[in-house]
Amino acid sequence: METIQLAVVCVLLSAGLTFAAVEEEDPEFWRSLAHDDLEAALNRKLNTNVARNVMLFLGDGMGITTITAARILKGQLQNRTGEETVMTMDTFPYVGLAKVYTVDFQIPDSAATATAYLCGVKTNLNVVGVNAAGRNGVCRTQKGNEVTSILKWAKDAGKSVGIVTTTRVQHATPAASYAHSASRTWYSDSDLPPGAQQGGCTDIASQLLNNTDIDVIIGGGRKYMSPKGTPDPEYPTDPTSRGQRSDNRTLISEWLSMKEGKVAHYVWNRTDFDAVDPETTDYLMALFEPGDLRFEQERDPALDPSLVETTEKAVRILRKNPKGFFLLVEGGRIDQGHHASRAAMALHEAVALDEAVAKGLELTNEEETLTLVTADHSHGLSFNGYPFRGNSILGKSPLYGSDFLPYTTLMYGNGPGHKIVNNKRPDIRKVNTKLGHYVQQAAVPLDSETHGGEDVAVFARGPMAHLLQGVHEQSYLPHAMAYAACIGRDARHCTHTFSRMRPDLMRLLRCVLTSCASSDAS
Repeated sequence: METIQLAVVCVLLSAGLTFAAVEEEDPEFWRSLAHDDLEAALNRKLNTNVARNVMLFLGDGMGITTITAARILKGQLQNRTGEETVMTMDTFPYVGLAKVYTVDFQIPDSAATATAYLCGVKTNLNVVGVNAAGRNGVCRTQKGNEVTSILKWAKDAGKSVGIVTTTRVQHATPAASYAHSASRTWYSDSDLPPGAQQGGCTDIASQLLNNTDIDVIIGGGRKYMSPKGTPDPEYPTDPTSRGQRSDNRTLISEWLSMKEGKVAHYVWNRTDFDAVDPETTDYLMALFEPGDLRFEQERDPALDPSLVETTEKAVRILRKNPKGFFLLVEGGRIDQGHHASRAAMALHEAVALDEAVAKGLELTNEEETLTLVTADHSHGLSFNGYPFRGNSILGKSPLYGSDFLPYTTLMYGNGPGHKIVNNKRPDIRKVNTKLGHYVQQAAVPLDSETHGGEDVAVFARGPMAHLLQGVHEQSYLPHAMAYAACIGRDARHCTHTFSRMRPDLMRLLRCVLTSCASSDAS
């Protein structure tokens, strides 16, 4: 069958059918392109500055196949063929790979991976901010095994810190930046089993207030912050959106009272969000949904800001600190689109994250800002068939399967798209597979598609970005970021940087650090 398919492709091409731009038929086009790339590589200078700021953009579930497909989609949304498109993350000069396995599983979840790339240690599935001595759901194993994150290291160094996500702010990725929990699902106190309550474990939402003083918190998750049964301000008649807490605490009010004397804002809608002046704001908590935010394709711009807009607001607030900032930005619903086998949703989320990366770069100085783009894990997404150049990335292969039925270019290894009726796959010839609600076909039936276990890409630019080249354990990432920023345990980079100063500047710096001026005066 493969021979027949390839023969059909060759016949079509030999008949003069081509989708390439005319310039691409000229060998000099490709030689010139390669020459420009080569010159850029040869002229690249290492940036060995100390990173005043660190921005980590995390695409949850954004494996390499997802990046490739999102690149094509981004170009096709701009009326191009798509394959030649350059994503913002593609422009980063240093690229590496991170190994994502956990201590106990070959293929990870988002909690264990977040603990790796934020806290610098690998751990077990489903635990957040706890080392591998912690056991999933066992409260007593949490005590004494907590690990802190680069967000806390940055805060302890005097930097401003923030989290921006398209999921609930208590979800696995943001949670690992501030919480320690033997279970990623202990969002509110109502989620704690009796044994965990008796053992003194606390829910993730309450830890959001108590563990680290976070300057900017943007995402969803209102219902975990309010007493049980409290009507949601946006969906007052929806019982699933009501408050979840059993301890009768109103965490949002508590958070505001903790910021007395500072300019602190809590907002839950677009109007109030737009009214927040970043130049006069010290703290911002913005929770736009009871749970996760809406998919980008379903978002109403009149009601909810985009990831680009929330990223911009966060950076503008945080960058006022002369000591710099650390910001985690998560495109969290890439993962959820994949779990539902709705490739269109996942890819539009990835494009939105790339646009947020561009905004982050626009608002910062590369000479003093280390920026990373990476993923926690991949998914079982395959990019297959022999589609022609410019074929819709969400469309169908021009060639049929051996069952004489069409199939999409993007498919899943498992998931809810497995539907066999009378020993046949569904006939999708008249189905619009480009729509957001379309569920891609899958080889194995599952209610929810699973993660993938291959390495994920790490894109880096800015101070010490070259440290991210090569293949590393995922837990290496925060150590490299911290080294570049001179925070955490390893401050050698500060020492090396200072040693390269002029002797007179070195003497002045030592004088400032040792308060010699006051000593001389006395």
